[in-house]
Amino acid sequence: MPTEVIMPKVDMDMASGKIAVWHIAEGEAVKKGDPLFDIETDKAAMEVEAPADGILHHTAPEGTEIRIGQPCAWLYSVGEAVGAQPVPFGGMAESPVNAAPASREEADLKPGQDEAAKVAAQPAVSATDALGWSPGDEKTRATPMARSLARDEGLDLALVTGSGPRGRVQADDVREAIKTKADMSVPIATPAIFRPETGDLAVSRSKGGTGTPVLLIHGFASDATSWAPIETHLRHRPLIRIDLPGHGKSPKLRIDSFADLVKVVRRTFDALDLEAAHLVGHSLGGAVSIALADTRHKSIASLTLIAPAGLGPEVNGNALSGICNAQRPESLGPWLRSLVANEDLITDSYVRLAMAGRSDPNLRAAQLAMVNVLFPDGVQAFDLRAALERIELPSRIIWGKQDGIIPWKHALRAPGMIGLHLFDRIGHMPQIECAEQVGKVIGSYI
Repeated sequence: MPTEVIMPKVDMDMASGKIAVWHIAEGEAVKKGDPLFDIETDKAAMEVEAPADGILHHTAPEGTEIRIGQPCAWLYSVGEAVGAQPVPFGGMAESPVNAAPASREEADLKPGQDEAAKVAAQPAVSATDALGWSPGDEKTRATPMARSLARDEGLDLALVTGSGPRGRVQADDVREAIKTKADMSVPIATPAIFRPETGDLAVSRSKGGTGTPVLLIHGFASDATSWAPIETHLRHRPLIRIDLPGHGKSPKLRIDSFADLVKVVRRTFDALDLEAAHLVGHSLGGAVSIALADTRHKSIASLTLIAPAGLGPEVNGNALSGICNAQRPESLGPWLRSLVANEDLITDSYVRLAMAGRSDPNLRAAQLAMVNVLFPDGVQAFDLRAALERIELPSRIIWGKQDGIIPWKHALRAPGMIGLHLFDRIGHMPQIECAEQVGKVIGSYI
């Protein structure tokens, strides 16, 4: 039988505790006495140790509140069969106090839906969440006291070297970092140094569909999963998605210019060896799509641009830099809300999940480096109007007239043969804000 991991009592008045962070991932082995998870209450925070050796399974999601004395996970012996969760978290139907969905499939991750509230209590483990921002694979291990000290000082724990077991950040590590910060008279929570990676861009495909495939290229600070809201209208065709460098599952490549970015994506496109494709691009992906259609026109059946970059110098550089520099949900939220016309679509839980997806300092550093190259001093450093003029294949532009990132009037600089679809009360993310309409528009062309 598996060993229950019980929610302990920290103080006399405590009726329940909240799972703040797991130090061991589900399916990992743990030794008795190893730090297992942190709990938080109104009065205290503490680290809970593993009660026995075993393999961790059926963990309560971070942020879940569990009644004292009730199970929040189970430890299985090596080789022991892992079946259904033995009992509900908390040991009764109404527990945990704030229960999360039993599975990720229960939560619809599109913004603006009631189900978005379900996402807040789920572990950030899927690359399909929050405007496509993929949750990080790494989480800084730290004691509750270290977390509290770092939070009070506005210190990024990812920048602190831990001296505890398995690299865990201790309170003394944070105090030393604070002292260093004071001695140097500079903030310690500066952006991480970008460490470029190598490798090929990530490509994903959907099953089913016939005929000419649809090739989707997402925008800046997003990833291939951001297309999910409109894919229902495109599934009569095979779908192919490319993650831009430093986004999604693609490596964090060094990009020195827009031409360099196009070269990398074009190499991936050529490797697909497609006879033809319907090309759809959003924002920065739209700019890349213009360049691809200009240089690979024989392989492009049609071109759809959603709020594309490259048609004018204006861009909300503060929002781009703000997204890259944000290290806490409180600082990320306002910038995410600038992406849409209806700010209610971006809930607090949505922001927390998005921040979890940006927990890797090197991801933020890679994207900030790209911003500095492509949008220096808050302007678009590339002009694709001449390239768009040269494109003779069937093309259309979709734009929201409340776009707070790129002015929608850039669309008016397109040549007369390109169709325009302008939506009122829609911002920079039409494929999410009015997914059904956008999906129908694209579907009618392909």
